[in-house]
Amino acid sequence: MAVRTWAPRGQTPTLRVKLTYDHLSTISGITLDGRLFMQVRPTTYNAAAVVGFLRVLLRKIKGPIVVIWDGAPIHRGHEIKDFLRAGAAKRLHLEQLPSYAPDLNPDEGIWNYLKRVELGNVCCSNLDQLSTQLMRAKERLRHKREVIRSCSRQCGYLD
Repeated sequence: MAVRTWAPRGQTPTLRVKLTYDHLSTISGITLDGRLFMQVRPTTYNAAAVVGFLRVLLRKIKGPIVVIWDGAPIHRGHEIKDFLRAGAAKRLHLEQLPSYAPDLNPDEGIWNYLKRVELGNVCCSNLDQLSTQLMRAKERLRHKREVIRSCSRQCGYLD
């Protein structure tokens, strides 16, 4: 997504890229007090990888945790159910958003902010550069707790 850039008047700048199957996968979550948790990996997330992320949340966040997430199939995998049965359900409660409700998902606001503000005119020539830029953007955003809290407020989770 491009933002304002420099180009001769009337000549829209274009980027030409080869289409490949290379990609980065990310998972993230925020807390109501404005903390951001994010993981980036070069392979697709599956239910086992999601369990790994949930383990990180349990380690880093004290007390009970309510995770509100979309209905992606990886969120309903047997690995997640086994993880909850094995004891995680004592502190971890999972709530699924309605079928398509991005307006109720505060993490959508985080990604919108990252793409439009922190990474607005970033152009990377490979996935390593993209990963580095994304992690730098995440670190900048982690210090902007009010921006993170505003995403929850926008969805009606805070007053």
